[in-house]
Amino acid sequence: MSAIVFASICPHPPIILPSVGSKEDRDIAEKTIESLELLGDKMKEAEPLSLIISSPHEDWGFNVPLHFLAPEFKGGITKYVTGEESPAFHFAEGQKTYKETINRGGTSDKIALIASGDLSHCLKKDGPYGFHPQGPKFDQDLIKYLKNKDIDRLMKLDEDYPEAGECGLRSICFILGILEESKINYEPEILSYEGPWGVGY
Repeated sequence: MSAIVFASICPHPPIILPSVGSKEDRDIAEKTIESLELLGDKMKEAEPLSLIISSPHEDWGFNVPLHFLAPEFKGGITKYVTGEESPAFHFAEGQKTYKETINRGGTSDKIALIASGDLSHCLKKDGPYGFHPQGPKFDQDLIKYLKNKDIDRLMKLDEDYPEAGECGLRSICFILGILEESKINYEPEILSYEGPWGVGY
């Protein structure tokens, strides 16, 4: 039977790529980059044979996490693009993916999961969408619910904070659906959180 050996949530700001941002940009997002590099080390240690990654965006939504976590990955990669359906829909899609693909041995034995997505884009006046008080609240509650594995409340965050301007909730819910359906006794760990340009990473 296939086994999940690694799972993570990663931000995807293109500005932290060496080919896009400057050294000064990368210094500003130092915590984020250090945590992504640590995740890359952990994923390499887990030696997965295949990778499932979810993102609300193509291009940088996949390219940024893969640059840090799997730059030389030789296994198969399945890319899942989330749509505008509810977080609960994407959670159910994750459950379905586990039941119909992973649990049936449809993928390689050792599997890594990556949820790619940023949190609120409304953390600062000079951020992409300006400042909205729901932005910081959304990020704080998402982190709290992740730590507590409170999946039901996490899936309702878009209803609680409709003006938060996030992009990663559905991607996260998809991966959580896989994890929950697998019955793995996982323990979430927050390696870093920051929002230097008004977007939560």
